[in-house]
Amino acid sequence: MTFRALAWRDGVPTDAPTDISGVSEALADPDVLLWADLVHPSKDDLAVLADELGVDRNAIEDAVAPHERPKAQQLDDYTYFVTYATLRMFATTDGDEEDELSKVAGFAFPGGLVTVRTTDALNMASVLSQIKANRDLLRLGTPTLVHALLDVIVDGYFDTVQKLDDAIEALEDDLFSPSSHSTAFQRQAYDVRTKLVTLRRVVLPMREVINVIWRHRPEEVRELDPYYADLTDHMLRAAEWTESLRDMVTSVFETHLSLQDQRLNNVMKKLAGWAAVISIPTLVTGWFGQNVPYPGNGTRTGLVLSTLLVIVPAAIVYAIMKRNGWI
Repeated sequence: MTFRALAWRDGVPTDAPTDISGVSEALADPDVLLWADLVHPSKDDLAVLADELGVDRNAIEDAVAPHERPKAQQLDDYTYFVTYATLRMFATTDGDEEDELSKVAGFAFPGGLVTVRTTDALNMASVLSQIKANRDLLRLGTPTLVHALLDVIVDGYFDTVQKLDDAIEALEDDLFSPSSHSTAFQRQAYDVRTKLVTLRRVVLPMREVINVIWRHRPEEVRELDPYYADLTDHMLRAAEWTESLRDMVTSVFETHLSLQDQRLNNVMKKLAGWAAVISIPTLVTGWFGQNVPYPGNGTRTGLVLSTLLVIVPAAIVYAIMKRNGWI
């Protein structure tokens, strides 16, 4: 397990605990604001954390359990939440996009924030930079830390959605290209759609996560209302954008299938047209090949006549098919 902790006293950095055993003492100090971050804790580490913080064992287990949906709960003296951050390669990976999600569970106490992560893939430097940029808000306590964390996660959604939007635009450019390869195009469209479905699953519940966290805010931190309102607005925009892109990629996929049907119909029309052209000489030569006497049989005139009966009707049928676009 990797343990990191930062502490502020009156907005100024101060000494922080070096392991889990010092977390409860720091959280109990009314003059200290703590942020403790645990990465890839073991079961024993989680048991120590549960005893140290006095939190529900089920919440501790959910913090590291796979496939938990984003959620937030207000418990006795703390708020528990689970979120997922999208990593840089989420929109472009050829592998499982689930591997490009970083789960972040948080326990928000009056004296600080404790985050639990299964991997160190998410760079928390962005969160720290945001905290430093708004250091004057640290006097408002834990809601400032929670906002900084959620704001970085939501901004990551925007970057991911923008990349997926660019991927859909590339598909649209390739949609009407004659050189478009059907199998490759369908694979790319399906890949983008799968990523959007996964992203939608982690983005949509975030609205409720933010609402639960902010609904139970202390009265003395209403100064942060505009910040959380802006965060909610960004969350709604990201969710709406995700829904819009999901509809777009579905339309692209269906349009591609319609174009494939149209191209198949064009091929069938051309085959039918050529079959009509070829049927004329086949009919004539088949008839004369039955040893049945016909006008001019055995003479030069008969040869010319039979040749004209082959060429002229075939040319007429070809012209008709060509004019109607069947050939």
